[in-house]
Amino acid sequence: MRRRFIAGNWKMFNGPAATAEFMSDFVPKLTSDAGISSNIDRGMMEVAIFAPFVSLSAASVGKGSSHLIIGAQNMHWEKSGAFTGEVSAPMLKEVGCTHVIIGHSERRHIFRETSEELHNKLKMALEEGLRPVFCVGELLEERESGATFDVIRKQLLSGLKSMDGKDVAEKIIVAYEPVWAIGTGKTASSEDAQEVCAFIRKLIADTFGEGISYKTIILYGGSVKPENTASILSMNDIDGVLVGGASLRPDSFLAIVKAAVQ
Repeated sequence: MRRRFIAGNWKMFNGPAATAEFMSDFVPKLTSDAGISSNIDRGMMEVAIFAPFVSLSAASVGKGSSHLIIGAQNMHWEKSGAFTGEVSAPMLKEVGCTHVIIGHSERRHIFRETSEELHNKLKMALEEGLRPVFCVGELLEERESGATFDVIRKQLLSGLKSMDGKDVAEKIIVAYEPVWAIGTGKTASSEDAQEVCAFIRKLIADTFGEGISYKTIILYGGSVKPENTASILSMNDIDGVLVGGASLRPDSFLAIVKAAVQ
């Protein structure tokens, strides 16, 4: 059985002070819940927070000795250099990050990050020992025109090109986030999300082999809430959720984590 991965992406919310406050509330509740602790201790589930760059140190301190994972929302593809405003993988590791989001739709569409740039970021993350959460997803007009699978295929394969299958299975987490469902209140039905996640798993199988595909962790993201988490996670090919707004409040994020207990 693949372990579940429950991740909160805070986007541009929660500075250091708000992060410290969140952690002081959330971490004790996370660690004192018997069902969650048992799942984490047995390797059945991981819980992660992806905080803004300026809040990563506060998040790392606030997690204490808990198993809460701290990750970044982006990174550069070089280790250092004249890249004003950018942050490198070694810098992220220095402040306690073990994971990083790469290719979120807001990076692709607002900041115009290219497939080649995202591929290079994936390679650097792996080289530096960071575990990437690699996001793919289609726009509303692409879905309505029937291009969903073509878009997903292009995004996924361009990111994973030349990758080692073992790295895909053991070090890369794939997240399907339909752009039209992010922050809109609209959620893909569990069945629709399953259809695309099953396509992703089949695509990985065709490219790297069935064994690699079976082990790969695939998430769904897009207006995930406590009320729909259990339904989403009941699908065969969905191993976790990437949560936006509902991860900003300790109680709502904890409810989502509880819904993921196996």
